[in-house]
Amino acid sequence: MRQERDPCVYLLSNGYYGAIYIGVTSNLLQRLVQHREGLLTGFTKRYKVHRLVHFEMFGDMERAILREKQLKRWHRQWKINLINAANPEWKDLAVGLGLPPLAPGKRHNGS
Repeated sequence: MRQERDPCVYLLSNGYYGAIYIGVTSNLLQRLVQHREGLLTGFTKRYKVHRLVHFEMFGDMERAILREKQLKRWHRQWKINLINAANPEWKDLAVGLGLPPLAPGKRHNGS
């Protein structure tokens, strides 16, 4: 049985204008849960970067990976502009996808 995939590039932050993390996945909801539960070690766990502030869906993983690499080369201000264009309040878009709001203890308002 073939697993259905939804290639996606996503940007996480730990607060309004906070740290920004860029990742790629074939299952956005599963990956967000992994980040929120601290199952993925590294930057997102260390700095509590769990708020989904931007995501882009793709038809295939190759294009998603190319977009991820492109965004990672961007200057920080360009990434901020991208987020602000569709999500100026830097709300957690994961709530609109069906995940519960982040618990206050898991939120970090890094400036």
